[in-house]
Amino acid sequence: MGGTVVEAMPALPPVADDLPADVDCDDLLWEETVAAGGYATRRLARGTRLRMIDLAGDACASLLVFNAEMPSERLNVADTVKVQWNAYLGAGKLLLSDMGRVLLSIVEDDAQTHDTFCGTSNAATNAAKYGEGSNSGACPNGRDRLLLGSAKHGLQRRDVHPCVNLFKGTRIEADGTIVPLVGPFAAGRTVLLRAEMDVIIVIANCPHVLDPREAWTVTPLRLSAWRGAVTGEDDPIRTATPEGLRAFQNVEDYFRR
Repeated sequence: MGGTVVEAMPALPPVADDLPADVDCDDLLWEETVAAGGYATRRLARGTRLRMIDLAGDACASLLVFNAEMPSERLNVADTVKVQWNAYLGAGKLLLSDMGRVLLSIVEDDAQTHDTFCGTSNAATNAAKYGEGSNSGACPNGRDRLLLGSAKHGLQRRDVHPCVNLFKGTRIEADGTIVPLVGPFAAGRTVLLRAEMDVIIVIANCPHVLDPREAWTVTPLRLSAWRGAVTGEDDPIRTATPEGLRAFQNVEDYFRR
């Protein structure tokens, strides 16, 4: 099978012809297209940029994040929401750990449909909706895909914590109703993340758990990561709010050891 190229696979060595003008091709670390129903995972160093592209407008990136050095520290969706006084992610927002530190910053976002409320699907929800939801079946679920990715780092089922969903959103109405915003949307929407710590990223690309469509529907997701500078003291995302600044200071204190 050497030399075989398919739509969804990692590129080894990583190659991309659309990197930002200020990024050297030698700094590209990761280039992969995640299939519909697939998953991907990678350890990324502090300062790394991770670009996600919704290639066809119907991807759903369910995202887990761990401190790579100490994976018991991981993304805390509740703190991400309450510390920033905002449940709707977008450019300038932070993904915070359960230790009060910034794991990732959202540097750019032209999707603007993300979800911090619902988590991802599991075998039972998919079986109820699509007739089956096993890992080896035609309608794999997000939780089991996240488990597969986490296991590659020695993590277990208990480590698969609540995730955020990128590219598929929700809106909360005044009466508390959760309205899914699942598209399909325009192709090529992009989110750019910046690693503020050494992190483990795990991504599942499965339909949003509240997707109202009867058919199991999702499209490929492209990932590109490249080396970048550690966030400076005058960075506008770092200094945007007192709460965010404290979370960055907690990171800097961690690396001061």
